[in-house]
Amino acid sequence: MIHSHEEQLSCRKILVRSEAGKGDRLIFDDGNQWQLSTTPIRGEDDPPTSLKNANLAYDGLGATRDFYRDVLGRDSLDNAGLTLQAQVNFGTQFDNAFWDGTEMVFGNGDDTIFKDFTGDVDVIGHELSHGVTQFTAGLLYTDQPGALNEATSDIFGACVEQFKDNLNAGTFNWLIGEDVMADGLYGEAIRSMKNPGTAYDDPVLGKDPQAANMAQYVPGGDPHINSGIINRVFYLIATDLGTFPAAKLWYATLQKLWPTADFAAAADVCAQMARILARDDVIERQGAQTVRAAFHDVGII
Repeated sequence: MIHSHEEQLSCRKILVRSEAGKGDRLIFDDGNQWQLSTTPIRGEDDPPTSLKNANLAYDGLGATRDFYRDVLGRDSLDNAGLTLQAQVNFGTQFDNAFWDGTEMVFGNGDDTIFKDFTGDVDVIGHELSHGVTQFTAGLLYTDQPGALNEATSDIFGACVEQFKDNLNAGTFNWLIGEDVMADGLYGEAIRSMKNPGTAYDDPVLGKDPQAANMAQYVPGGDPHINSGIINRVFYLIATDLGTFPAAKLWYATLQKLWPTADFAAAADVCAQMARILARDDVIERQGAQTVRAAFHDVGII
């Protein structure tokens, strides 16, 4: 979520796996070492451990798996029952959580900027959704495809939290990661999907630089910055169509995108998918108009 994917992938290794194709969960404890453990401490249907963050990771992986299965009809990240693995207590005061192409890795935070990254289910849903993108569109992690990649993770991370907590577009706060901010940063978040660029403004973090529209777009910029534009698009669609119909629409769109797809391509594909899903009574009849209005609002079309 914080570091580049190149840095994240340097942590990869081959791991012990459970039975393939079951969509089950395995949690590992790295014991604050800078290497990944191969000894699981909790597997599917095991009782809770003594480690709170291991249990939070287990629950968050389950909520994400269940959202994809129950709302989107997807069988784990690869749609073939991939085992969901997570490493907790990675490193010392590590200010990050990430999907490394194989599994989840959670740091404890430094308690100045972040707390333990298992503490907010939308962070877990965000990172695991990088795996879904990996197995579908394969969006490259650069410029507009990278921003679409990051936005997709925020979109589905927000949906996972709403699914878990029985919220909807009108009752959700549309903040990402507010529950992993250090206690001294209470009230701040990592990102705001409703109003990108307003998630934080304080002496520790500075001012949120995320773009909310194409007038603020940074050519070739950090995908985390430009993703705010697409986050805002999804927020607008969800407030009109409902969060879970909007999630079905974005999921259909993701499966039709390609590694180099840009914002304009996403707008075109999303409108096409909206017409199809409206015809099939998956979303409201006005879906295509809603999509065009949302992409127009941020200056993409």
